[in-house]
Amino acid sequence: MNTAILGAGVSGLSLARFLLEGGLARKDVTLFEAAPAVGGLCASKTVAGFTYDVTGGHILYSKDAAAMRWMKDAAGGDTAFVAKERRTKIRFGDRWVHYPFENGLSDLPAQANFDCLKGYIEAWHKRQMDGSSAPDAFGAWVRWRFGEGIARHFMDPYNRKVWKREPDQLSSDWVAGRVPDAPIEDVLRASVGIRTEGYTHQSIFYYPARGGFQAITDGIASTVMDRVRLKTPVREVQRVGERWRVNGEEFDRVVCTLALTDVPRIVAEVPADVASAMTELEFNSITCILIALDRAEHPDLSWIYLPHDDQGPANRVTYMSNYAPSNAPTGKSSFLCEVTHPGGAPYPGPELEGQVIGGLERAGLLKRGEVLFTDRVSTRHAYVVFDHEYHPRRNLALGWMDKVGLIPLGRFGRFEYDNSDQCVIKARELAKHMLADASRGRMT
Repeated sequence: MNTAILGAGVSGLSLARFLLEGGLARKDVTLFEAAPAVGGLCASKTVAGFTYDVTGGHILYSKDAAAMRWMKDAAGGDTAFVAKERRTKIRFGDRWVHYPFENGLSDLPAQANFDCLKGYIEAWHKRQMDGSSAPDAFGAWVRWRFGEGIARHFMDPYNRKVWKREPDQLSSDWVAGRVPDAPIEDVLRASVGIRTEGYTHQSIFYYPARGGFQAITDGIASTVMDRVRLKTPVREVQRVGERWRVNGEEFDRVVCTLALTDVPRIVAEVPADVASAMTELEFNSITCILIALDRAEHPDLSWIYLPHDDQGPANRVTYMSNYAPSNAPTGKSSFLCEVTHPGGAPYPGPELEGQVIGGLERAGLLKRGEVLFTDRVSTRHAYVVFDHEYHPRRNLALGWMDKVGLIPLGRFGRFEYDNSDQCVIKARELAKHMLADASRGRMT
């Protein structure tokens, strides 16, 4: 079963490796990659001894122990990773607020603490009394779940900053399963200064000791690089009877990890309604800025959230040099700053670095004189946006692909909010099905 895999990010590389580990002949796997290197959304960059991840701060954690073990082994095993305790905060004025926000209310100024606690109790009581279901609109869901105070002081400004949309323009689907429900007793304790913890499932994470997060995809790729065609963009995909042509070359199967929004540009004869559904799927781009600092160390933090406009355009800052000693030269440290913008919009201009540094200076995170240099990378597809048309558009797109036998995979290949471990898990499951089909002599 001669298989073409479009894209050599974590999904495409993992699928190729699982297929080969499962016994598929090497000659029957070919990966097409437009970039000069593998890695996709997991890519990293090193500049003057400073390493950063170019699509945001990544960590290795998974509830699937086998998937995490496979990823670690592919990249050199336990000794190739640093184990880190997750330490995350919200910068609120000149204060550090424990994360998640509802577990850090006592860190707030007194009036904000009162506003948030009052709103949380009112929202909790209302849910108990009326038994209401979660609203479809994200902004309404925030108030239904957290109350007016937390919405006003944190959730609204932060989510406007990240999504570049009003909260009610988004559906509440994307938070399902991602935002644990803090017991009201924990919120009460947090408000009066009794420390409570949320998101304990990520209390320990792992990060490559050298090479940034890309060390993982490089490790996965190490056994399949002879099957990867770098600098080879996919120009045309065409169904020919029971087979496919990719750039004029015939294959039995095609797995597409490229973004659904780009499929009509490369796949012949996509019906007009399907093409519209694909191209109208909403997404955000990201610009990541490395700030190299002339100071020896950071506070013991992993990453922080910046919800307010006066803190500059960055919504999240990763303390990059805290992840692994090799991420910065001895005696230096670094930040990774994330700035999102609507997909399809022009990337920010050269003024962005100054705006980010100014915001971090106002937030008390750095002094301008500490900045050695900056570096930036912009990435077109970074975050899936769950607007109210997401499900009908996506269902129409994937339904057509299933009908014609074009197999989607990956965060943007399927337009799902998947982290790297989930990409590996889904590649593993797809490989099982494809290998079973191959053993029966079937084509999907």
